[in-house]
Amino acid sequence: MSLPTFGFETTADEVASVLKDQIAGKNILITGTSIKGLGFEAARAIAPYANLVVITGYNAERLRLSQEALCKEFPSANIRPLTLDVSSLGSVRKAAAEVNAYPEPLHVLIHNASIMGAYSITEDDLEIQAATAHFGPFLLSKLLAPKMIASSTEAFIPRVVYISSVSHAWGITGIDWKTLRHGDPPAVANTTEGFAKRYSEVKAADILTAAEISRRAKGQLRAYSVHPGTIWTNGFEKEHLQTAFKQFGLINPDGTPNTEVIQWKSIQQGAATHIVAAFDPRLDDQAGAYLIDGKVANEQVAAHAADPANAEKLWDLTEEILGEKWEFS
Repeated sequence: MSLPTFGFETTADEVASVLKDQIAGKNILITGTSIKGLGFEAARAIAPYANLVVITGYNAERLRLSQEALCKEFPSANIRPLTLDVSSLGSVRKAAAEVNAYPEPLHVLIHNASIMGAYSITEDDLEIQAATAHFGPFLLSKLLAPKMIASSTEAFIPRVVYISSVSHAWGITGIDWKTLRHGDPPAVANTTEGFAKRYSEVKAADILTAAEISRRAKGQLRAYSVHPGTIWTNGFEKEHLQTAFKQFGLINPDGTPNTEVIQWKSIQQGAATHIVAAFDPRLDDQAGAYLIDGKVANEQVAAHAADPANAEKLWDLTEEILGEKWEFS
């Protein structure tokens, strides 16, 4: 079957319609699925075709609203809520145990949840941006990997998708290994430059982790990282980020998107590459790839995020910080 070329304006619905045969019968878990966010839109696009869509969130009310909205639009869809605070290792372990007890296999894991610009140290003694975008997802992937690998067929190898960003290359030339666990001191971390640096680091970590999973799994799992685009999601509504976004020129003084300096995507367009990474069969032989606008864009990965030595070092340090190893048989 000949598949179309996806691009900047392609929507999640369009990708899902094209790849519906690949989505059919699959069970997918997506983190961070609040309404008006990319995870919710990805879930909405695949809901008509998938066998099961597991949506997650740490806020029970928002999770309920997401489930109700999806079930109202698609009454026959199988939508299952899962309480998960990906920044909490205890919550990750509890949620993983619940998923591992599901009678259904698990084919796709999409790490969509993230946090930006809110410095704090979690109950696990981890800086919260890294806990949410790196440490929690690493542990969740590790705990669910055996179940996912067991779902493999000749037609489909299970996939892990990390939502990264072009910001992985902004203002940094590498990850500050000394501050991987705690980030910079609060006096630095709470500045606009400080949280931007941290956000860039954790998005670089997403790219490195996807590549390293693919290398270590030796064909048992395929992992990909994605830049979804610049999208007006619910994240831009957070008051503490408004000043920073204005300073970066992403939004105007009145709080509206600045369309003169950057090309914005709709939420529907922003979630499209999530689904490409999860299901497009043209990626079968490109595990570890980085995608933009529905296409492989490895040439746009910054040197520090494309370095296999950095990927291996990040993996080893992550295992050390978490206190457990992730080894593939």
